[in-house]
Amino acid sequence: MHQRFTPAVRIGLSIALATGLYGISFGALAVASGFSVLQTVALSLLMFTGGSQFAFIGVIAAGGTGAAAFGAATLLGIRNAVYGAQINHLLQPRGWLKPLAAQVTIDESAATAASQTDPAEQRRGFWVAGIGVFVLWNLFTLLGALLGDALGDPRRWGLDGAAVAAFLGLLWPRLRSREPVTIAVVCALVTVLALPWLPPGLPILLAAAVSALWGWFGQGPADEGLEPDVAPDTGKEPVQ
Repeated sequence: MHQRFTPAVRIGLSIALATGLYGISFGALAVASGFSVLQTVALSLLMFTGGSQFAFIGVIAAGGTGAAAFGAATLLGIRNAVYGAQINHLLQPRGWLKPLAAQVTIDESAATAASQTDPAEQRRGFWVAGIGVFVLWNLFTLLGALLGDALGDPRRWGLDGAAVAAFLGLLWPRLRSREPVTIAVVCALVTVLALPWLPPGLPILLAAAVSALWGWFGQGPADEGLEPDVAPDTGKEPVQ
């Protein structure tokens, strides 16, 4: 049994727990914004993309229309289409697994899969993170909605920090050359500079657009320090 508890599974479980706990915050904020418990639970079950859900209730809480809330949520959910193309290429799900994979293709499951190099580990990481987040996110959404105002301000519990820490844990090992570090710094600066001027959720989309443009017009990953292996000069002809 312990042989199945691979690195990808451990990462997926930790990501699921960190992100699932953040569902308490969504449940409490949704009820505080005027949504019923049933409506709150339905959003997590059907929409199931945290950024879009927060954008949806944020627009409604600010007095916006349902159409405006739907538009904001859809705009933030566009990134999942990009993840979907990547996951379809990596995992190539078939039959009934395809719609299931589409439902659980989110930031966390896509990042967990992409952080692995072995195809089997990519599959394990994706499914463990995706299904784990779905189950825990919905359970904790319900808990947060039921507790409601008893929680106070959900941010004081640090649940938003848990999700950020989980993403940082996935990102850090991939920053091994100059270009990824530069992209991360530039995108962070773009996000910080855009925060005072754009509605919630849009700064991160702007940073994603900058990253995408960088990748599109760039020359590929930096090759510094990645010289091919060269056999030492022994004065002998290499063996064929």
